[in-house]
Amino acid sequence: MKTLTTGDIAKLCDVNLRTVIRWIDRGALKGFKLPGRGNNRVKVEDFIAFLNENGMPIPSELAGEGNRRVLVIDDEPAITRVIRRILQAEGYDVIIANDGFQGGTKLLQEQPALVTLDLSMPGMDGFEVLEFIRKTPDVAHTRVAVISALGDAELQRAKEAGADLVLSKPFNNDQLVSIVKELIG
Repeated sequence: MKTLTTGDIAKLCDVNLRTVIRWIDRGALKGFKLPGRGNNRVKVEDFIAFLNENGMPIPSELAGEGNRRVLVIDDEPAITRVIRRILQAEGYDVIIANDGFQGGTKLLQEQPALVTLDLSMPGMDGFEVLEFIRKTPDVAHTRVAVISALGDAELQRAKEAGADLVLSKPFNNDQLVSIVKELIG
């Protein structure tokens, strides 16, 4: 369990230490006191929840900490089922979106640590989704793994557009688990 001190939080939020202590005392920020010392500590996931509840940006150094949500954006139900099965077996919380528009909506609602993204979809394609992710401050920190059957040129274009990793279809289970662990642990 990773924790933060009130001083860590004050620095991350650029506020006074007393402000952080007031947040904890008011119950707005869930914290706990160390036995014998009385110093406050806050679990990283509780701090991130506090930031989300108050519309505050998640510091880049904490993006993905404690978050095991993966949003799978793919229009092929067979592929989404396979990815869901593999990642749930590894303990990840998997959310499915069947097209780019639905993916953008779920991305903003769910705040996943990782998006797996198909490039070839009707309507809003993967390149447009990737552009949306990288240009939207609330989700720009989200890791993106492009999983596509398109050729090397398109996969390279996706990397240049901001994908963290690319994986060619078809892929095997170990390859998928390996890239997810590399990106979000």
